[in-house]
Amino acid sequence: MPELADYATHSRFSDPGPHAPLLAAVATDPGSLHAAACSVVIHYRGGADQLGPGQDADIDLRWLSALLDESQRRSAGPLTSAREPAQQLAGCCRDHTLVAVAVLREHGIPARSRVGFSGYFRPGFHHDHVVGEYWDGSRWVRFDPELDMAENWFGFDSHDMATGLGAPFETAAEVWLAHRRGGLDVSSYGVDPSLPFLCGPEFVRGYVVTELAHRERDELLLWDVWGDTLPETPTPADELDRLADEVAELLVAADAGSAGAEDALAERYATDPRLRPDAVVTLSPTGRVGDADLVAKVNRWRS
Repeated sequence: MPELADYATHSRFSDPGPHAPLLAAVATDPGSLHAAACSVVIHYRGGADQLGPGQDADIDLRWLSALLDESQRRSAGPLTSAREPAQQLAGCCRDHTLVAVAVLREHGIPARSRVGFSGYFRPGFHHDHVVGEYWDGSRWVRFDPELDMAENWFGFDSHDMATGLGAPFETAAEVWLAHRRGGLDVSSYGVDPSLPFLCGPEFVRGYVVTELAHRERDELLLWDVWGDTLPETPTPADELDRLADEVAELLVAADAGSAGAEDALAERYATDPRLRPDAVVTLSPTGRVGDADLVAKVNRWRS
């Protein structure tokens, strides 16, 4: 399983390449993490009306080194410097969190990203979301780098968020198990109410596997699919349900402190071809479909 020391080092996704000094120059307090994440990245949906032609293609950059290459090309300087929308990268919560987690790791602080759903952006709906966690010496502290506590729009501490089902942010595993065990209606869990085909049980089920990948330090894009979810290798729904049940139970147990569950997750992820991201297909919101080579660090777009 990943040890604390592993979470304090860069993954292949958070590796900044030649831009490590930019990360080192950002302080690790919540305000600085928020400033860096939201100066570099503008949300591709929330800020869509501010994006220029073709800027939405930024969402597929994937690797932090590539993100920072492009960010510095558009506006060189400290990551916390204010940038105009045209100088920012169109991304999403995954990218905001990747920037913040990378800063923490650069400073030797164990950090990781968590995949699930937030109930605080729109009443009555739970948007798919990625937040961060860092180890403070005794526990994992959950935070949302997109939120600015100075504004405190949402009425909770976004720098030390409550955890568990019913919290402002719920993990995909928690939501899935509540659906399977308790009949939770997950029709309001997804990308957006206007996109009902990206909401509901199948969507939540897929995010359980994505949550596992992020926990194992593979901070994949939210529109990546692999293993049993690949379009060209359809798997019966009941098999996918059972696999999600098993993974979700281990994820929740690991969050509760079970070292055995952590070990089992790492073993399953490393050896189970249904979970391991060997062949990754990216279904970009731009409409493009590509094959992601995680070794060569390149997307090969299909014609």
